[in-house]
Amino acid sequence: MNEFMEFFNNSNPENVSTSVKLLLLLTVLSIAPSILILMTCFTRIIIVLSFVRTSLATQQMPPNQILLGIALFLTFFIMAPTFSEVNEQALTPLFNEEIELEEAYERAALPFKEFMSKHTRQKDLALFLNYAGMENPNSIEDIPLTALVPAFAISEIKTAFQIGFMIFIPFLVIDMVVASVLMSMGMMMLPPVMISLPFKILLFVLVDGWYLIIKSLLQSF
Repeated sequence: MNEFMEFFNNSNPENVSTSVKLLLLLTVLSIAPSILILMTCFTRIIIVLSFVRTSLATQQMPPNQILLGIALFLTFFIMAPTFSEVNEQALTPLFNEEIELEEAYERAALPFKEFMSKHTRQKDLALFLNYAGMENPNSIEDIPLTALVPAFAISEIKTAFQIGFMIFIPFLVIDMVVASVLMSMGMMMLPPVMISLPFKILLFVLVDGWYLIIKSLLQSF
């Protein structure tokens, strides 16, 4: 312990500062998955795609890896302007040693705040601000991430469930029609899902369902 303290005291202050910056940067990278899930459009996309698979009743088709891959690349596509702004305003000046790490964090947070504020309901944001006893912010810069991130998350979940409800309706109608026909024919032991599944897949293919779903997701942002 004494040797460690002696080494720390004899170290160059610049080296210590660099080590602290590196530690903070590694901390940010360690929570990168949470940032990707809660501060981007990933949540809405993966929930909607899961609703599509559930409404089709195709079990594990498409597999989880496929849905996650589609959601991930759609997230990169939609968030490309935001990521580009973060790179220009925060990362590039930081790597060129033009700004300090603290200022880089502030600059990097602003594009994400602008994106999240566009898709966050005022009611959801007010919930967390009022609970924390914070005053109403005068600008986007004044909104704390501790309140904006959870507000954005629950807003995205609500929006995704609204889209999922609209997706369920046509497939629910098919299930009801097939079940009614089977009951009228006296086929009580035949599972309606087994009969309705080919019709649901056929309908989804005929209307080019994946194109419509992805188009709706892109337009929702």
